[in-house]
Amino acid sequence: MTVEDLIPNKRIFKDPVHDYVEYDPWICSFIDTPHFQRLRYVKQLGISYHVYPGASHNRFEHCLGVGHLARMMAQHLQKSQPSLGITSEHIRCVELAGLCHDLGHGPWSHVWDGHFIPKALPNHPKWSHEQASEMMFDDMVKKYRSHDISPEDVETVKALISGRKERCKCVLLGKTMPFLFEIVANDLNGIDVDKFDYIARDCHAVGEKRNIAMTRLIHSARVIDGQICYDIKDANTVYELFYTRFSLHKNIYNHKTTRAIEYMIMDVLLIAQKHMKFAEYIDIPEKYLHLTDDLFHRINMTESEELAPARKIIDRIQRRDLYRRVDYKIMDWDDKEFCQAQITPEAIVHAAKNANLEGVEQSLIAELTVDHVIVDVSKMHYGRGVANPIYQVKFYSKHEPNVCRRAESGDVSLLMPEKFGEVLLRIYTKEERFMGLVQTAYRHVLRSLPIPGEAAEIATIVPTPPATEAPSTPTALAHAFSLGVPRGRASRPFGRTPSYSDNQFTTLPPNCQSRSPTRISSRSLKRTRETSVELDIDNPPPIRKSMRLASASASAK
Repeated sequence: MTVEDLIPNKRIFKDPVHDYVEYDPWICSFIDTPHFQRLRYVKQLGISYHVYPGASHNRFEHCLGVGHLARMMAQHLQKSQPSLGITSEHIRCVELAGLCHDLGHGPWSHVWDGHFIPKALPNHPKWSHEQASEMMFDDMVKKYRSHDISPEDVETVKALISGRKERCKCVLLGKTMPFLFEIVANDLNGIDVDKFDYIARDCHAVGEKRNIAMTRLIHSARVIDGQICYDIKDANTVYELFYTRFSLHKNIYNHKTTRAIEYMIMDVLLIAQKHMKFAEYIDIPEKYLHLTDDLFHRINMTESEELAPARKIIDRIQRRDLYRRVDYKIMDWDDKEFCQAQITPEAIVHAAKNANLEGVEQSLIAELTVDHVIVDVSKMHYGRGVANPIYQVKFYSKHEPNVCRRAESGDVSLLMPEKFGEVLLRIYTKEERFMGLVQTAYRHVLRSLPIPGEAAEIATIVPTPPATEAPSTPTALAHAFSLGVPRGRASRPFGRTPSYSDNQFTTLPPNCQSRSPTRISSRSLKRTRETSVELDIDNPPPIRKSMRLASASASAK
C-alpha cells in the first residue's frame, strides 16, 4: 500500500442536518469560487431571521445539502436499477446541478425576485432567481472552470437546475433519462431533493421538531415508465412532506411579523434604488456577485439626504417599531382575484374618509393616505395549488415493482381536507396610530362586498335615486371602484360565508392607537424604574440578617 492510498481525495463538510457530507476535488473546484462563496452572505430564510433567531443559516449550506442529496438519489437509482444506464458522468452533472441551483438568489432571497424586482423594474422582462442562477453558473464556468467541463455538460446542468428536459442540448438524454430532470427540480409532482433539504434544514433552524424520513424516500425511489415513483408504503411520508411544506409557509415563511419587516425592507430598497440603481445589476454577473444581504448595512451607512427616509425605516426595524398587522382573515382559494380587486388600500382609505365610521378618531381621517395601508393577499397550499398533491405522485408495490399507478384516498387516508389551498388576507398599517381607523374602514369594505359570483345579479337591483332625493348612503360609497358595491346600491350586511365575517380575535376599538402589549417605550421604561425605587417611609422594607449584623458590629466599635 502506497502513501497515496492512505490519503483521501475528498473534502468532508460537517453539516447539522446530513452529518458528514463528502465532495470530490472536481466539485470542490466549483465551491471554491466567488460565485458560490457569495451564498454565505444570503440568508436562506431572509427576513425570518428577525423573528426566529435560529434561522441564521445561509444559501451556502443549503446548496451543499442539495448537492449531497442529488448525488445520493442518482447513485441509488444507478445501483438499484443498472438497466437505466446511469453513468458517473450523469451523477456528476446531477450533483453539480444540485450544488449550483440557488446561485442566483438575491438579497433576502424571495423578497428580491418575488417582490422588489417587479416593482423596481416594471418594464424589465420577467426575471427570476432561476435565471440568475444560470447567468452566475455561466459566468463561473467562463472565468474559472471552462477547461474541465464541456459546453454540453454546462447546458445539461442548467437544464437539470430548471427541471425541464426539453432544454437539454442532448436530446437523447431528455428522451431516455427524463427522470434525471426530476431529481433537483421536479415540475411533475414537486418531490425533489431541493425540497428534502430546505424542509429538514428550516425545521431544524427554527426549532420545529418534525422528522421527514428523507433517506427512506430516496431509497424508496424507483424509475418506472421514465418517472420516479415511490413505494406505496411511503405514501403517508410523501403526504407529510407536502403538509410540512404548507405548515412552514403559513407559520414560518409568512409569519405576520416577517411580512411586516419584508414590506419595510421593500420600502427601503425602493427608496434606495432611485439613487443607488442596484436593481440594474441583475443582468451583470460582475455586479450581481456583490449583491447580498449586506445591502441593508450599505444603505444604512450612507449619509446623503436623499436616502434619509430609507435610513429612518432601517432605524425603525432595529428599534422594533414595525409596520403593524391590524386584521387578517382566511379566504376561499377561489376568491383570491375577487379579494385583490375589491379589498385595496384605495378602497379602505375611501371608506375611512366617506363612510361616516362610528367611534374613530376624527383627527386621523384627514391624515390617512393610501401609502399608510398595505393589503397582503397570499396563497397558501400544499405545493400543487388547490389539488391534492398526493394524486400527482405515482406509487408501486413490492408485489408489482415495475407497475406504477396513482394512489386513491382509501390507499392513503380519509382524513384529508376537501381543498388543499386557501387565501390568507392580511391588512397592515405603516403607522400604529392608524390601527383602529384602518381596521374599522377595512371591515366596512368587507361588509359591503357582494357575494362572489353574484355581482352581475346585484348590479341590476337598485336604480340610482334621482338627484332631488337624499341618497340612502353617502354618494362616494355608491361607486363600485372603491368599495365593490354597485352604483346606487346601499351597503348591506349579507348572509356571508364564514370567510367574509369579521375576525373576532383581532377586533380593536375604532379609536385604537396603542402599541403592542409586548413593547414598552424607553420613556415608559424609565418612568417605571423611577417609580420602582420610591420608598414607603411608614413601611420600610425588611433588613436582611447580614445588614443587621454589620450594623451591630459598627455600633459595638
